[in-house]
Order: sequence, then structure tokens, then C-alpha cells
Amino acid sequence: MLQQVEGSKAVAVAVAACRPQVVCAYPISPQTHIVEELSRMVKAGELTGCEYVNVESEFAAMSGAIGASAVGARSYTATASQGLLYMVEAVYNASGMELPIVMTVANRAIGAPINIWNDHGDAMSQRDSGWLQLYATSNQEAADLHVQAFRIAEELSVPVMVCMDGFVLTHATEQVDVPEQAQVDAFLPSFVPQQVLDPDNPVSIGAMVGPEAFTEVRYLAHRRQLDALETIPRVAAEFAAVFGRDSGGLVRPYRLDGAETVVIALGSVFGTLQDVVDLERDAGVSVGLLGITSFRPFPYDAVREALAGAQRVVVLERALALGVGGIVASDVRSALVGARPGGEIDQRTVIAGLGGRPITVSSLRAMVTSAVAGELEQLTFLDLDTAVVDRELARVDGGAR
Repeated sequence: MLQQVEGSKAVAVAVAACRPQVVCAYPISPQTHIVEELSRMVKAGELTGCEYVNVESEFAAMSGAIGASAVGARSYTATASQGLLYMVEAVYNASGMELPIVMTVANRAIGAPINIWNDHGDAMSQRDSGWLQLYATSNQEAADLHVQAFRIAEELSVPVMVCMDGFVLTHATEQVDVPEQAQVDAFLPSFVPQQVLDPDNPVSIGAMVGPEAFTEVRYLAHRRQLDALETIPRVAAEFAAVFGRDSGGLVRPYRLDGAETVVIALGSVFGTLQDVVDLERDAGVSVGLLGITSFRPFPYDAVREALAGAQRVVVLERALALGVGGIVASDVRSALVGARPGGEIDQRTVIAGLGGRPITVSSLRAMVTSAVAGELEQLTFLDLDTAVVDRELARVDGGAR
């Protein structure tokens, strides 16, 4: 049903339509509105058959979801930023135990200094945790990805993070075709766990594994991630057949035909970049856009195929690997090996929007202009205030660096 609705509420309604049996909740901005709405729905009797568990911390939230999933309950939680870091030990346990938990990560910067606004540093820090990571470009896609996430998680028996930009999406009110119960029921089968703790058939899950088998355990986890590269687009196609709209998948191409310069991005900045691409195309600049929905597993083949005709690539990132630079850029670079027979594709990285700094159309157009002219550095910080940086360097060491 098409509604003018806050992104958090749209996600909560979509999650509720998936009929979760356990929701473990601890509030942290900017995901709080999601679990608050689920709480209201449970109390009002709108979401039945669901145990809503108020816990004392994010670590407890993931631990509770692990316990619930291990006994065969469809389980959900949500977090952000420091909360995700606080639950890290349990995050790794969830994937290591092959539990199909779905979690919303309302992306928010990691401190210190304290910052409650959006960037992707929190989820990126967990890129090797064994969770699938799907990034929403809009509130419509955020709602749709949660429905798909339960399906993907339960088919593969792996946990899935659905990442949506904090405040930019979670607190934005816009039109969303909120998934309806009948549609979700037609798309998402009842949860049948692939492994379950049962007193009548006792087994151990997550027990000690020594050197003689640990490599094989990790290899099997790797294989499940690779299997997801086929499952994610198939589930997206089946979703489109039921709901009548495209959402999800591995990548989201936009105006790539004839594009000599391609910008790559994750999350809500995709919408702003679409406007930039349209403006640049109208001005005669051959630029295109590639959104990455599935960051984990990374769709190397899909990215390589999409960029085969490009001469240059600009990876726009809302996270930073200190001392290294781009995070997504490393995977893109691997994907581009051999992508353009007879010549390499020039790749540049731009760090933007850290801690919620606005990413404006004018700054992005200037970035594209610099890239086309060959003037963009290997690593650029968009709208960096060099006066502040120089002043601080002078204060610390007299500008010796």
C-alpha cells in the first residue's frame, strides 16, 4: 500500500509482515524508531505470535536473537554504530553458528569523537564477520530488502544485515509502497530451520572446533557467501514477480550505456548521484552510475561486467580505512583486473559524507569534472576543509609533516 511514511516505520511494518517470532530490542539512534514501532505493534495486537524482548544492551540483543534462532524462531533485531561494535562477539557467533537472523543497521558514524550522524563506518567494520550486507538506496528499497533478507537468510542459513543510512533514510518521510501481508505471505514461506536445538534430538551448535577442522568450517562459510551471489538476484527476481517492482539484487546500474566515466556508490547517495548523472549527460558528459546493493558477498563478476566499457571509475565512499583509504575501492580494484582487454580502467577513490556531512550536487558535479579532466587525485576527501587541517597540524608539530 502506497503511504507517506517515515522510513523507520516502513521498515517496521515490512519486518512485521515477515511474521518474526522473536524481536530483541535495545534502542540506539538512529534505529530506535524501528524497534519502537515494532513494540507498539506487538502491544496493540497488530503483530501476533511474536515475543518482544527488551534487553539491557546490544550484546544482549544479539545474544537473545542467537538463542531464539537456535531453537527455530524467526528472529530480528536492529542496531547502529557503537551498538554494533558492542555486539561484535555475538555477531561473529551468529554467522559461525549459521543462524538466519535478520538485522537492520541504521548506518551511523563510529566515535570518538561522538557523532550520531550517518556514514558507513559501522557496517564496514563488520565486512568480514560472515554476515551478508545489503545496502538500501531509498526507503522503498529498505522496506523491500527486509522482506528479501528473511528469504535469503533462511534459504542459505546465514545472517543478513540490511543497511540503511541513518537519519537520511530512517527519519525521512516519503512515499513508500509498504509490503502488504498477503504479498509477503505469498513470497516468504514459513521458517523451517536447517538446524535446531531440540531436547528430543540433542546436538551441539557452536561447540569447540580444533585445528583439524576449523579450516573446513571457514571454507564452508565462504561457500555459503558465494552461494548468495546466485540466491540474491534470484530472490530479487521472484520479489519483482510478486510485488511488481524491481528492488534488491547485486548491483543497480544507471545510464551506463556509452559511459566513459562511472561513479560507484552504496546507499542513499545513489539518488543524488542519479540527478548528477542526468545533469552531466544533458551537458554532454558521458558519465554513468553503478550502485552496489550487495557489499557482502561482493559481486565481482557483476561489477566487472558493468564496468567493461568504462575508461575511468570513481568510487565514492562514506567510510575510511585509516592509513589506507577506500574500503569498497579495494574490492572494485580486484573486480577490474582484466575487465578491459587492451588497457586498464583508471580508478580513483573519493571519501565523502563522513559523520553526516552533506554530499551536495555541486560538489559531486565538480568531482565528475575533475575526474573527466584527469585531475582527480588517487584519494580525495570531498569538501575537506584544508584550513582546519593545516591549523591542527601546525598546532601539533609546527607543520613539520
